[in-house]
Amino acid sequence: MPSTSRQRRLTAAALTLLTVAAGATACSSGSGVAGSKNADSGTYTVWDPYPQFAKGSAWTRLLDRCGAQAGVKIKRTAFDTGDLANKTLLAAQQGNSPDVLIVDNPVVSTLAEAGVLTTTDDNKLDTSKVDPNLLAAGQAGGKTYGTPIGANTLALYYNKKVLEQAGVDIATVKDWKSLTAALEKVEKAGKKGITFSAIGTEEGSFQFLPWFWGSGAKLTELDSARAVSALSLWKDWLKRGYAPNSVLNNTQTTSWQEFASGDYAFAENGTWQLAAAHKTGFEYGVLPVPAATGGAAAAPTGGEFVTLPVQGDTARHATSRKLVTCLTSTDNLYDTDTTLSYVAPTGEVQDRQVAANAELKPWVQAVKGAKGRTSDDLGTRYPKISEQMWKAVQSALSGARSPKDALAEAQSAVK
Repeated sequence: MPSTSRQRRLTAAALTLLTVAAGATACSSGSGVAGSKNADSGTYTVWDPYPQFAKGSAWTRLLDRCGAQAGVKIKRTAFDTGDLANKTLLAAQQGNSPDVLIVDNPVVSTLAEAGVLTTTDDNKLDTSKVDPNLLAAGQAGGKTYGTPIGANTLALYYNKKVLEQAGVDIATVKDWKSLTAALEKVEKAGKKGITFSAIGTEEGSFQFLPWFWGSGAKLTELDSARAVSALSLWKDWLKRGYAPNSVLNNTQTTSWQEFASGDYAFAENGTWQLAAAHKTGFEYGVLPVPAATGGAAAAPTGGEFVTLPVQGDTARHATSRKLVTCLTSTDNLYDTDTTLSYVAPTGEVQDRQVAANAELKPWVQAVKGAKGRTSDDLGTRYPKISEQMWKAVQSALSGARSPKDALAEAQSAVK
C-alpha cells in the first residue's frame, strides 16, 4: 500500500481530476480492473481510453503484436476518458497500477504529482524524436512523464461557397480585424458567420485558448488587457450576430453540426472532424486560427501520452519500455495515428502523413505550433485556471458581466 504522504497526494489528485473529467469528450465506457501481477508474470496490463476499438481491431492487434515481440501477453482494458483517470488513481492506492497507461495529456501532470507515474529518466524511454512542443504537455517540474502517441488541435474550417457568395477571399483573412471583416460580409450576404463551443466545461476553455493565446495573454494573468481583448472579440461577434447565441451551450459536436448544415462560413473545430467534413456535401478548407495581429495562434494540444506507472517491482519497466517503444515506433505511429485521426508527434511520421494525404498539411502546421494546456509548468494549476476561464467566458457572453469584470473575477478566484 502507498505511504500516508502518497495517499494524501492521490486523494488530492482525485479531486483535481473531477474538474478535468467534467469537460472530457467521451466514448462509451469499457470495464474491468487489472488483476494482481507477480514479479515474473508473463502478462502485462495496458489501460487505454479507446473503448471504440474492440478486440480484433487494428489497435488491439497492434497491442498483441507488440506483446509478442516483447515475449509477453497483453491484458488490455479500455475506459471512458474520465473513468480512466479515476480508475488509475484507485489502482495506485491499491498498489495495482497497470504496466502501461495511455492517458489524456492534461491529466499527466496530476498523476505525476500524485506519484503515480515514473519519469523518462527512471524508465529510460527515448523521446528524442518527439516535437518539443508536444512533449511539453507531459512535462512537470523539469521532468518528463511518458511520450505522446499522437496529437490533435484546433483550426478554422471554412465553407468555400458561403465565402464566395459573400465576396470574401480567404487569402485576406490573416488576423482578427480581417476575420471580423469577413464575418461582416457574410452576415450582410444573408449567411451565418462563425460557430464554436463556449460551453461551461473544459471544451469551452479548449476552444477559447487559441484566441486567448493569440492575443498574447498568459494563463497566469487571466485579467490582462490582452486577455480582455480576446473575450471582447467573442462578445462582439455575438453582439453583432456574427456568431450564434447557441455557442453558450454548444459542445464541439453540436457546433460542428451547425457548420455541417452549410449555412456557416467558419467553424472552429479539430482534426477529428476530417471524416465528417468529407460528408458535408460542400467544398471546405482549413485555416489556422489567426492571432490578433497576424500569423497563426497557438492552439491547445489534444491527444494522449503513453506512460509507465510506478510498480512495486521496478524490473517490470524493462518489458514495459519495450511495449511502449513498439507502440510509438515510426511504422506503428503512422498506422495508429491514421486510425485515431491524429497528427504524429514526430517530424518523420508527419512527413509520411502529408505525403499520403495532402489535406493533413494545415493540421501538421497547426500541431507544430500547438501548445500543451499544462505547459509553462502550470501542471495541476491548469484545471483550476481553466474552470475560472470557462466561467468568465460564460459570464461575458451571456451578458452577466463585462469581459473585463468577468476576467477580473476569474483571476481573483484563481488566486
